[in-house]
Amino acid sequence: MAINKNHEFEDLGTSKCAIVEKNASAERVQFLKTLLEFNKYEVVVVDSPAPKAAPAAPVAPVAAPVEGEAPAPAPPTEPAAPIVPPAPTTFTIGVTDLCFNATNAIFGRQLKTTVGHIVSLAYWQEKESVSNDEIPYFENK
Repeated sequence: MAINKNHEFEDLGTSKCAIVEKNASAERVQFLKTLLEFNKYEVVVVDSPAPKAAPAAPVAPVAAPVEGEAPAPAPPTEPAAPIVPPAPTTFTIGVTDLCFNATNAIFGRQLKTTVGHIVSLAYWQEKESVSNDEIPYFENK
């Protein structure tokens, strides 16, 4: 069981993994998989579970008309439900090293890019294409 939200574990596929990120897009999976495999972590990627569907609206029962009374007006019909596009495919990314914690790895300067720079927070979040590790994260404004 995780101590806090930042260090989660799950069974992904056939192995227990430390969760790196949930609901990641295919592009994000490719970025993180390349980065983590370069840093010698075994990466496991599985499809994220589909979001739960909203429950169907209850249907009000229609009372039978009583003899001698006018029939009750028909209840208003609701418009057809809008067509919902399929949910985007997202993935859960994990590593088999249960000691891995993404927050500790980034701020502890334990990860390196493929060109040898230390991974910064902005690079991890893909806000920068090149990791500028000389500027501390708290000075970026």
